Amino acid sequence: MTKKDSLPLGNRLALVSGANRGIGFEIAAALAREGCDLVITARDAKTLAQAARKIEKHGVRVLGQTCDVRSPESIDYLFTLVRALRRPLDFLVNNAGIGHPNRAVADLPYPMWVDVIDTNLTGMFLMTQAALAVMRRGGVIVNNLSIAAERVFPGSAAYNASKHGALGFTDTLREELRPKGIRVIALLPGATDTDIWKTLWPKAPRRKMMSAAAVASAVVNALVLPPNTVVEKLVLRPAAGTL
Repeated sequence: MTKKDSLPLGNRLALVSGANRGIGFEIAAALAREGCDLVITARDAKTLAQAARKIEKHGVRVLGQTCDVRSPESIDYLFTLVRALRRPLDFLVNNAGIGHPNRAVADLPYPMWVDVIDTNLTGMFLMTQAALAVMRRGGVIVNNLSIAAERVFPGSAAYNASKHGALGFTDTLREELRPKGIRVIALLPGATDTDIWKTLWPKAPRRKMMSAAAVASAVVNALVLPPNTVVEKLVLRPAAGTL
């Protein structure tokens, strides 16, 4: 038995989208530290390759493949590679997402609306649908939604709508997959120090936010729980009074 075999998630396989930075990267790295092999995706090839090299240092296998979750063709190619691994997918982490500059509905450009909805909502649907063909009983799907799935932030109509829709999708998915033994977790982190704030709120007080590593730790803790332990929603917020 190798050291990897003895780890909580040893020799399991996870796919994490948007894993080149931020919460996605930290979740992938945390999974690797627990022995999980990874398929990681992002649109930017350079930063994805850098992320893969860092994660490989934990002694696990890492497949880094560029993928645009807005594109069914891109996702089809990704899952051709996943199927070629000839092993089931144990964990899917739908993390890929984007924000948009603060715009009132009256001033929100249609292309910006489409880009956010296609990435944050439709992309989650497409990735999940493809993943279900290679998942088995005992698998887990984690959808990173943000607290914007339950709250409204003026000036963020497309982002709010995408996250509210993604929560409805996640809740529906959970009920459909419950009889199949596949768990579905809605991840709702509050303000987290990631690059998305450069778009949403460039002057945001990021030093007061949670770290992406803290969010990743909560996700891994949920995944290592016994299969009969039900975790349907992870809501994480900065300590009271910090933000």
